[in-house]
Formats: sequence, structure tokens, C-alpha cells
Amino acid sequence: MKVKDCMCKNVCFVKPETKISDVAKLMNENHVGCIPVCDENNCICGILTDRDILLRTVACNKDCCETKASDIMTTNVCTCKEEDEMTNAEGKMASNKIRRLPVCDDNNHLIGILTIGDLANKDLELGKENVCTTISDICDCNTNKNNK
Repeated sequence: MKVKDCMCKNVCFVKPETKISDVAKLMNENHVGCIPVCDENNCICGILTDRDILLRTVACNKDCCETKASDIMTTNVCTCKEEDEMTNAEGKMASNKIRRLPVCDDNNHLIGILTIGDLANKDLELGKENVCTTISDICDCNTNKNNK
């Protein structure tokens, strides 16, 4: 199965200068926990999660109405292509421990996003055991960190 058969195609995004308060509103309106950040050419240049907003803005006492997306976004964004095989995308998600993988075209333009929810929705086609393993690897469920 290809990424294009599994990904969400209607993805909202923001510009780097978008204020965090507006990013949070957009997340709330669209019921998403992640917003890609795209430059003036609609090429992905960053990504923001609800956790980023909490830890990099709220917890640091930054003003959400003044702080820009570019101030707190993750810039080293892991992406995939729509023609990639799902096994490759799942491997990328698992090895990088990411729950959301932006999908870009050959010019780095955002065209979709692949989430762990998408994996769960396609578990019959992808194989339930395979999806469970991928999600477990993403969430670090099998790591024995502090077993005292």
C-alpha cells in the first residue's frame, strides 16, 4: 500500500509568522494536535504540536499572542512522499518516534499528513500486528526505562 492510500489530504497549515494563539485556535477548530508550518512557497519548514505550544510557550511564560510559530516550531521535519510504500513510512515514524508524518511532493510542498490514527484506520489492510508494533515503537511502549 502507498502512503497516498492512507494519508489525510486536507491539511491545514500556518506560516512562520502566525501567532501561537492563532495556531492553537486553528488546532481547536480542526480537532488536530499538529500543524505544519509552510513558507511563502508552501514548502514545509517546520511543524508544531499541541505539546510544543504547552512546553515551549505556556510553560516558559511566553505570550501566545506575541510568540510566532517560527519561534517554537520543530525545524528538522521528517517527511515522506505520497508514492512511498507504507512500510517505509511506518518505519520512519517508528524509528523517529513521531506520530505525524507530513507528506510532501518532490518540491517539498505539503500535500498531506500521515498519522497514527490513519494507521489504525487501515489496520486490516496494513496488518493489525504490524500496525500495533509500529504504534508501540512510536510510543516507546516496549522500552524498559525505570523498572524498579
